[in-house]
Amino acid sequence: MPAAKYVRPTVWVPPTTSAVLQPQPPLAPSIPPSHVVDLMTEAGSTAFGARWRVKEAKIVECPALTNSMPEFKTTYDIEPHAELAGFDDSDWPVIAPADLSARRGGGLVSFIWFRTTLTIPANVAGFDTAGAKAVFRINVDDYADVWINGTMLRTPGRPSPGAIQGFNMPNRVVLADRAVTPCEKFEIAVFAINGPISAAPGNFLFFREAKVEFFR
Repeated sequence: MPAAKYVRPTVWVPPTTSAVLQPQPPLAPSIPPSHVVDLMTEAGSTAFGARWRVKEAKIVECPALTNSMPEFKTTYDIEPHAELAGFDDSDWPVIAPADLSARRGGGLVSFIWFRTTLTIPANVAGFDTAGAKAVFRINVDDYADVWINGTMLRTPGRPSPGAIQGFNMPNRVVLADRAVTPCEKFEIAVFAINGPISAAPGNFLFFREAKVEFFR
């Protein structure tokens, strides 16, 4: 289970397992889905009991890692770390599903957190979800990192659906590498990023799409 409290790293520690030996994160099926629910509609989000909350993230200066090169005294982190499972977002503004498409942030290099919890319904618009595989599909302008229950699905050197997929490209993250069950909950945290960061854009952050795809 991921940690419920963020602890900022203070030292670089080499990985205990070679990247080539780490398992491939589950990938979304390439076949057409059996059923799709649009979470950017009131009906779609209501079906999953989703209540969307939003907050701007900030870059903060902090001490460099203790084993960094001596000329580096400080570095940077983001706050808050809202990817954590069980993160308390109760004081964040609540937004309507349709407002996920609203342009947020101040432009240039900016970041926004979006959070919600999806509860799998037994039936949605006539589709029986029992025994189906569920995929969370989201396309953020410009980039997104996606955390499910406090975990970002990623492996070095391999397709990693939770991490940035490319400029204005969807993340398709498998909610569970098995069939979902009715009433099962998935805590979603989306870190939206305005970019390219080295070419700070004169635009804003918004969702192009947010859906749940079901496969049999």
